[in-house]
Amino acid sequence: MKIIRNSEQIDFYINAVRSSILQGGRGYYIYTFGCQQNEADSEKLRGMCEQMGFVPAATAEDAYLILVNTCAIREHAEMKALSLLGSFKAIKKKRPELIVGIVGCMAAEQHIAEKLKTDFHYISFTVEPNLIARVPELVYLSTESGKRSFVFGQDKGDVYEGLPVSRVSSHRAWVSVMYGCNNFCSYCIVPYVRGRERSRDSVDIIAECRELINSGVKEITLLGQNVNSYKSDISFAQLITKIAEIEGDFIIRFMTSHPKDTSDELIAAMRQRSDKIAPFFHLPLQSGSNAVLKTMNRTYTRESFLDIVDKLRAEISDIALSTDVIVGFPGETEEDFEQTLDIIKRVRFDNVYAFIYSPRVGTVAAKLEDAVPGTVKSERLRRLLEIQDVIALEKNIPYKDKPFRVLVDSVEERGGRVVYSGRTYTNKLVHFTGDNIRVGDFEIIKIEKTGAFDLIGSK
Repeated sequence: MKIIRNSEQIDFYINAVRSSILQGGRGYYIYTFGCQQNEADSEKLRGMCEQMGFVPAATAEDAYLILVNTCAIREHAEMKALSLLGSFKAIKKKRPELIVGIVGCMAAEQHIAEKLKTDFHYISFTVEPNLIARVPELVYLSTESGKRSFVFGQDKGDVYEGLPVSRVSSHRAWVSVMYGCNNFCSYCIVPYVRGRERSRDSVDIIAECRELINSGVKEITLLGQNVNSYKSDISFAQLITKIAEIEGDFIIRFMTSHPKDTSDELIAAMRQRSDKIAPFFHLPLQSGSNAVLKTMNRTYTRESFLDIVDKLRAEISDIALSTDVIVGFPGETEEDFEQTLDIIKRVRFDNVYAFIYSPRVGTVAAKLEDAVPGTVKSERLRRLLEIQDVIALEKNIPYKDKPFRVLVDSVEERGGRVVYSGRTYTNKLVHFTGDNIRVGDFEIIKIEKTGAFDLIGSK
């Protein structure tokens, strides 16, 4: 792994675009699909665009530069992105100077990269997610010569520090602490498109967090494809402890975790710094069947997963848990699925994000036989969600008539009333009303009504 700091090459192309091409600024527009890591990457894309002299455009039709930050985790996400790309053809015909760039995980899939190159002639460039620092160079080449560029199959081992960032929120921030994944779950494309695990130096992460907190940020979410496998000069548990020691009124969240890396040290760190580290843990299950987990290459069993849940709840009494579940993995029997439902009923997660299995080209699971029929997948998903909806409602009932500290995240008018939204420390969505409330502040909100998916209250 190589850490690249203050790259003269990146600065050169940023300055070249700003000084010789834009001359007063043109609009940019960014579409973002997928995970929180893509959200963080898009904030870097925004930062580079604005340093190049672009200004935010109201719509894609008004933009000189369109960037699409894509996701490849499921087929549905790819189809949505490809459909969107088709709509740019008419814009390009009206305005030949339009630059269209495709970044993100789809651009790192060989079969998709070839399709983008051959079937979408109005696309100016594609670049893999680990090389988004090259976007200024590709914009420059597109504008200067009209040359199409396709950056694929290059080294995924570098970490860029110091890229400009234009954050969407002034009170919440994503901070990537590591990139890539070494797990090679049989269904997952991430290790192939994001590369192997690379962790940032803790000094850089802590400095970034301190700067954010000093600027008024109240919530920091640490990101990684497998965030608790962070390995640098210190462990992930030590990292979140050091961030929690920074002076200020803020909370720390992190995602996404892998059960195999959920150490006793990490659980203890959460308990010891409970004033700063949110009592919320996203712990992907994927399946409750040991046979399916083995085929998925998840490297844990249902028994060891339940042991982790017991440890979390023993050490952090008010912790909220969420999880991911894949329904209809190849070979999943009715008995396998019933074992998943059993875990759902036993653990009683606060939230379950359940998805129908989607084969990804290039993964081991894509070659497996014994596919589950589509109608069976859909029926199993329905049954799981019905059970979880009841659990989620029951989990939220104890919140009623109690006060909770909420970070005010947004405000809108509903039915003639001003309604605010935010989340509790346990990540419960709250809609509330009141006077003298500002977005970005913490407020004590009394919960008056509970539902399966949100809480209603007032200041």
